[in-house]
Amino acid sequence: MSPFNTPSIERLFAAILQLKTEEECRQFLEDICTIKEVQDMAQRLEAAILLDQGEGYQAISDQVGISTATISRVSRCLNYGAGGYRQVIDRMKEEGLL
Repeated sequence: MSPFNTPSIERLFAAILQLKTEEECRQFLEDICTIKEVQDMAQRLEAAILLDQGEGYQAISDQVGISTATISRVSRCLNYGAGGYRQVIDRMKEEGLL
């Protein structure tokens, strides 16, 4: 059984899907996460975007402020993971957000 297939995690996913605006997302994440957790997620997404744009690990590390080990993990997820990064990046491109 996947660690993501628990009732509590499924409830969290359902809660996230209830968010309708950026402000609602900000409020929810502020309540449920520490600022460090949100910053870490934001840095990983930024790394995935930069990897998608062809940036190298050291340039990303310098720009985003994360280790090359974290960038390597993001790269593995971007290229071989569940597809979450790819889906979000592609949608952000379609919406003109990137």
